[in-house]
Amino acid sequence: MLKRKEFILGAAVGLTFAAAATAGGVITWPGAEAAPAAKVGQLVPSAGAGALAFAPPQGAPLSFADIFQQVAPAVVQIDVKTRVQRPRGVFQIPGFGAVPIPGAPGGSGEGEEDNTQLAAGAGSGFFISADGFIVTNNHVVENAEEISVKLSDGRELKAKLIGRDEGTDLAVIKVEGSAFPFVSFEEAAEPRVGDWVIAVGNPFGLGGTATAGIVSAKSRDIDPIGYNEYLQIDAAINRGNSGGPTFDIYGRVIGVNTAIFSPSGGSVGIGFAIPATTAKAVTDKLMRGETVQRGYLGVQIQTLSKEAAAALGLNEDVKGAYVAEVTAGAPGERGGMQIGDVVVSVNGEAVDSSTELTRRVARAKPGDTLRLEVLRDGKRQTLNIRAGTRPSEAELNGDQGSSAQQPGEDGAAVGQSIEGMTVAPITSALRQRYSIPDDMQGVVVTAVAPRSEAGKMRMPVGTVIQRANNRVVRSEADLKAAVDEARSAGRPGVFLLIRVQGTNSSVVLPFAKSE
Repeated sequence: MLKRKEFILGAAVGLTFAAAATAGGVITWPGAEAAPAAKVGQLVPSAGAGALAFAPPQGAPLSFADIFQQVAPAVVQIDVKTRVQRPRGVFQIPGFGAVPIPGAPGGSGEGEEDNTQLAAGAGSGFFISADGFIVTNNHVVENAEEISVKLSDGRELKAKLIGRDEGTDLAVIKVEGSAFPFVSFEEAAEPRVGDWVIAVGNPFGLGGTATAGIVSAKSRDIDPIGYNEYLQIDAAINRGNSGGPTFDIYGRVIGVNTAIFSPSGGSVGIGFAIPATTAKAVTDKLMRGETVQRGYLGVQIQTLSKEAAAALGLNEDVKGAYVAEVTAGAPGERGGMQIGDVVVSVNGEAVDSSTELTRRVARAKPGDTLRLEVLRDGKRQTLNIRAGTRPSEAELNGDQGSSAQQPGEDGAAVGQSIEGMTVAPITSALRQRYSIPDDMQGVVVTAVAPRSEAGKMRMPVGTVIQRANNRVVRSEADLKAAVDEARSAGRPGVFLLIRVQGTNSSVVLPFAKSE
């Protein structure tokens, strides 16, 4: 199954989300402390009152000062107040980074103790219209009870939330008034790797700050469940820059600063921005009061690796998304999708990964018909499925139960030894011990030899093996037959569909090499 990176709270001056990443670093979502967003100047005077326009610089600029002066008036600092759990006996909020507000009420009624407190955070945004609409990140304002903005001229105004979208991490807020200086998203000119960029923001609460760099890469996939293919930039952005804009040298907004990659929490020159094309399409809907709806199949998927393709007896060049689980009653099940299908195309367009399938389906409107080409038992089939409406991320995460208990150490290992694993039929006792659903078939791993390939993979006790070589496993004999078949065919390992801690996923269990 494709999993969203695990988010944790922790920030210096506001609300920060961090996700585990590779190479010892973290993807940090600089929460409600994002820096003021820089504005994109309109390039034609007829764009409307308040639009910023100036002649584009020629070649590499000797200074970014003129650009900054033009766009700075559209940048705002966003201050939020959120309600958080009050730690017992502790004044600060470890790992949250929010600052307790003196005098905040501690109770919700007579004789009733409210174990929460108000906390303050600071973020960024930028005016996108003269009548007070402001773009920022969803994670800056999603839990805010109060929102206010500070303009570059020192004015402070109350703001209200207009709409937000978890999937792209974008939000729109609004202040009352008119003739605000604003900037625009650049949709026509595609930024190139190597182009100059300027980030304007409020890092660490220091106020309006400009940093410069280049577009380092495009189409970065740092959040597989999300719908953004991020711009990577090396203009320094830090905690407090979320929601601020990234500008090109013409003063046009080409992205919304959202995340950094860092082992320390500070800038190391790797930042990520939501591309303007994505941001404009989403924020236009939010400004109209619409919600962002996405297509939905109701399946858990994983990218088909070369090792998995080989273990399934497929050509190693085959690419696609392996279906690890199908939600009962969801559009995918109603349309005939099955566990073990490999989706290789949607509406005639090839699918190379699970992320690509997620985004293709999400781009469909609820009710649209999706034509999926799948590999099933080595043969191609076409499924026509009517897309549903994707639930909220909270609802989806709630569906992925984590009720499975940790493997116990009580009881002797029973069952048959296969490839370093002791497996046994699912009994009522094992169902209870490992929280296995009543309708699930398979065999349970009751012990693992530490030096076996399964041991090296750290296969947990309590794992349910549901399929082997994409065939349903009902007994130890089924698993043994699948292992023998894969070994006889000269495959590098056996492809398994397993369930661990309430979640389905696919793995390739390699065969031990003979010495």
